Amino acid sequence: MADETSATEPGPLITTDGQVQWAGLLMGPGTDYWIAAEGLTGWEELPALDTSDADRPVGHGGWPGSQWAQARTVTAQVWFAPDPAAGPEAVRDALRTLRAATAVRDEEEWLAVRLHGETLAVRARVTQRVVPTDRQFAASRLAKMTLQWKASDPRRYEAVGRRDTAGLPQPEAGLTWPLSWPLAWGAPSSTGDLAVRNDGSAPAHPVIAFTGPCTRPRLANRTSGDWLEYAITLAPDDELVVDTAEGTVMFNVTASRRHTATPGSAPEESFTLPSGTSQLSFRAASGGEGATATITWRRAEW
Repeated sequence: MADETSATEPGPLITTDGQVQWAGLLMGPGTDYWIAAEGLTGWEELPALDTSDADRPVGHGGWPGSQWAQARTVTAQVWFAPDPAAGPEAVRDALRTLRAATAVRDEEEWLAVRLHGETLAVRARVTQRVVPTDRQFAASRLAKMTLQWKASDPRRYEAVGRRDTAGLPQPEAGLTWPLSWPLAWGAPSSTGDLAVRNDGSAPAHPVIAFTGPCTRPRLANRTSGDWLEYAITLAPDDELVVDTAEGTVMFNVTASRRHTATPGSAPEESFTLPSGTSQLSFRAASGGEGATATITWRRAEW
């Protein structure tokens, strides 16, 4: 059974449907920033697609190729509407909060949206903020503004992450003498196998953490036929973390060990959890009872 992760999740300030959280800024019901009737565009839409289709040189049509989703652009129409009874200080505070949240920055942050009881999120950056400083804004403190984000990864992820851990296969306890019928061989303390489920419509990239003691750790996805294997020896206090989305393989946080991938090991970026259940197996050339493989992932949606 997969556990929920304890790390900071996207959208912790969201409490009701129709709310949107960008970094620490909460918009929607009960806030100074109302979502306008137009709502969001680019959220439930499919992102634009690049294809490798090829036309038939002789004949109608073409051959279908791979399809890859482009970055997702999300646009929100939002009413800037601080409490008019709170005085000009409330307007200034709301403006300063807006400016700070939508400042230019290089790093992506979580943009989370809750609709019909479901919170989904993307990692994004603000690319546009338009606040009309017209007569309406000056007189009534109301402004219909436009906010736009760009998510380099177009997939939307569930707010709650999942985690599951497998140890290396361990033998059964065996028979206890003197024998008594029926014979009970015992159950293995660990099979090394996991059933990991991605209930979304898009493939999810997991983060895999191997710990020792083991040599040549390997995680195979028996459902897809892909596997990851590294020619490295891990001591009991060592950790090898594979981020399949970023394509990184880090030894004890500080040193890259991507070059230790064995022949036949899949490129890290191509190792995904497709929609449905993936049967995973953790193996090693040798290892002790304390060796583990921990898989962390989020349900992914287009």
